[in-house]
Amino acid sequence: MRVLFIGGTGIISSACSPLLIEQGVELFLLNRGQSQRPAPPGARLLQADFRDFSAVQKALKDWQFDVVVDWIAFTPQDIERDLALFRGRTGQYVFISSASVYQKPPAHLPVTESTTLDNPYWDYSRAKIACEERLVQAYRQEKFPMTIVRPSHTYDRTLMPMHGGYTVVDRMRKGKPVVVHGDGASLWTLTHHRDFAAGFAPLLGHPGAIGQAFHITSDEWLTWNQIFEIVARAAGVEPQLVHIASDLIAAFDPEWGASLLGDKTHSMIFDNSKIKRLAPGFNANISFGRGAEEIIAWYDEDPRRQVVDPQHEALLDRLIAVAQNARPKSS
Repeated sequence: MRVLFIGGTGIISSACSPLLIEQGVELFLLNRGQSQRPAPPGARLLQADFRDFSAVQKALKDWQFDVVVDWIAFTPQDIERDLALFRGRTGQYVFISSASVYQKPPAHLPVTESTTLDNPYWDYSRAKIACEERLVQAYRQEKFPMTIVRPSHTYDRTLMPMHGGYTVVDRMRKGKPVVVHGDGASLWTLTHHRDFAAGFAPLLGHPGAIGQAFHITSDEWLTWNQIFEIVARAAGVEPQLVHIASDLIAAFDPEWGASLLGDKTHSMIFDNSKIKRLAPGFNANISFGRGAEEIIAWYDEDPRRQVVDPQHEALLDRLIAVAQNARPKSS
């Protein structure tokens, strides 16, 4: 099977690429060749900036692909470009969407692939929904062989799950309080990228995946309090958690707030029955406890990775001061 990844060296795709090569897939990666994650041995690199249509056409030459996966399409314009490039030259086109497209707040849990797509809070999610709608139209009108995949919060050893990244761990290690949105009790799903890859690979070239949408997530559900506590334990400390309403965070930092109100504020747990029907051997086996240990070990391997963002540090201090001043004084 010949597969083209557009991108292919990101957090999620960096686990999928070596797995497919191990399975005997002829893998091509189309990207700028500038990622901090090198292409895996055995992959063929086609170097081009995907925003440059003529450069991409030149790099692709007259190659035909059994599967094309676009990891870096975010807008309907990106989808139109892909339709123009790959009509008639691939047996399957896979769009990497996002589980943040699902209704917020969700009317029912667990979320299934038939859950309404509606996110009024986050531009990123609305753009992904528009991409999906265009692909569904292309499938219905011209039988363009598309598949939609919706990752949830998928991480590797380089990605802290909380906003602010290593800055939060640095505060924990210094005994400073850190901010958890809401009361920290909403349920969340974190998926290790190697687990995602195990569910993703069987979709490629599978005729039952054409015209369908799938999410691929862990079945481990954690509260945000637990997530912070697990990271702190991996870092060797006890955390001081300060709970602050998501809409107050949004008032101080609209970008962070959009990702909370449009996603992380709400409990999100997923029914993975559909992906398991096409990938019957798939199970997410890597707990976040193990994943957090990988993350902390990666940061501790090289102090240069332990970057503290002074702006985020100052923002956390301001938010915590507001929360402390709002508490009623004891008599």
